[in-house]
Amino acid sequence: MHRIFIVEDNFELRRIIKEELLKYDYEVVSTDDFKNIIEHIEAAEVDLVLLDINLPYYDGFYICRALRAKKDIPIIIISSRDSTMDQVMALELGADDYITKPFALELLHAKIKTIFRRLGKAGTDTDSLEVNNSTNLCLDENNFILIYEKKSIELTKNEFKIVKVLLENRGRIVKREEFLSELWEHYIFVDDNTLTVNVTRVKQKLKELGLHEVIKTKRGVGYSLDTAKINDDKEGEDLE
Repeated sequence: MHRIFIVEDNFELRRIIKEELLKYDYEVVSTDDFKNIIEHIEAAEVDLVLLDINLPYYDGFYICRALRAKKDIPIIIISSRDSTMDQVMALELGADDYITKPFALELLHAKIKTIFRRLGKAGTDTDSLEVNNSTNLCLDENNFILIYEKKSIELTKNEFKIVKVLLENRGRIVKREEFLSELWEHYIFVDDNTLTVNVTRVKQKLKELGLHEVIKTKRGVGYSLDTAKINDDKEGEDLE
């Protein structure tokens, strides 16, 4: 279980973020003692810090710089300060990402998952991802190949990312914002239709493997992977 430290002096916002993260089984830590905030973060041994800029005693820039000088811990800045200069300064001081208030909780969660996914992949020997034990759908993460039964097909970089996100989040709808954040670093400049085109290509490649309509679309919301449909297609093949 990943532990996240929320450094935010707005109690209500801190509560909302904490409740959202608890839904995804994160362990959440926070404090009102901002005078000794750096010591609290270090003592908590957390995996990621959500850091506001406008804080009592020390601003977020100072805290970010101080933390980065001592340990390599992921930091996401969450601030109402939306100037380009503030964002550039935060990144230059070592922050991993920057979110401006107000923001969608789904976007925050997507960015957190992206960071943990990146760190997790760097420290793992696992090179494949399976749906579950009842199917033979497998993603070869080293070679960008999707395998089903005895068939395989190569994926582009973006197709690979889409399939990986769907596999890791099977059983729930993945919001379009989460896909955009995963596929493109500066997705605010990406045409929303670009995601639709990429998902359509993934659907076509799944069809080539014999999997039809396994990606379900929730119009205006996002996409989900229908593992039950995968099993149905497999059973249908067995009967032929």
